[in-house]
Amino acid sequence: MIARCREQYPIKLMCRCLNVSRSGYYAWQRRGPSRRARANARLLEQIQDKHDDSDQVLGAAGIRDALCYEGERCSVNRVARLMRQAGLRGIPAKRRWRSKSSGQRPDGIDNELERDFLAEAPNTKWVTDITYLRTAEGWLYLCAVLDLWQGLVVGWSMSHRQDSHLVLQAVLMALWQREHKAPVILHSDRGTQFTSDEYQQFLSDHDLVCSMSAVGSCADNAAAEGFFGMLKRERVNRRRYQTRAEARTDVFDYIERFYNPRIRRRLQIQDQQQAQPLTQPSVETG
Repeated sequence: MIARCREQYPIKLMCRCLNVSRSGYYAWQRRGPSRRARANARLLEQIQDKHDDSDQVLGAAGIRDALCYEGERCSVNRVARLMRQAGLRGIPAKRRWRSKSSGQRPDGIDNELERDFLAEAPNTKWVTDITYLRTAEGWLYLCAVLDLWQGLVVGWSMSHRQDSHLVLQAVLMALWQREHKAPVILHSDRGTQFTSDEYQQFLSDHDLVCSMSAVGSCADNAAAEGFFGMLKRERVNRRRYQTRAEARTDVFDYIERFYNPRIRRRLQIQDQQQAQPLTQPSVETG
């Protein structure tokens, strides 16, 4: 307050009224920022970079996770406080509940995952689902196939029709990227596209083990639902698509230039951290 009001009142008078020594005031003026303030300034620069890289989508929790993957040690509360002071905000997810009709699960098809979304190796567990994208021309449907080992989108397709061909194109793209021919569990809900004879025959011909959710249980396919929620929160809900072609281009940009590269960078950092040798503290004996 003394520094702010020094043009209106004498410093000597303000120090005497506030019971502050003049030497202490001048020492405070010459004192540089503390170690904590310097650390916060450095951390805020990283937070701003992560926030800009995510197209101003990530909140405190997402930015904190990204910083921890790069070896930075900080809490969510600290990141949230610095973001609040800098006027940075993420975009929260929208909660929507929508019911849809389910098809009859074919005979011999079970829920192979049983909500176990952890994979010990690549191309052993896949999940797939369909979502809707609104445009001025009408709906655009997106089908995506995710590998649960890394979380990468290994296959996707888009069409103005929600049919079996949409699903088969996404699964076929995933098969092209598969390096080995071992059987893969492919989990989906009970949509009519997945219960169709054409889809079931396609999986059988390509050594894919079909797995399906229970009726009315979206949690059985939470991994695919989570990706679609992230896609809409970070990109789709912030746009107004005039044409289906515009939506196609934007979704392609998100998957291939933002989402998948971000997952690959995170895995690369994890591999580098695991490859570093552990240093043992030296023990001196008398």
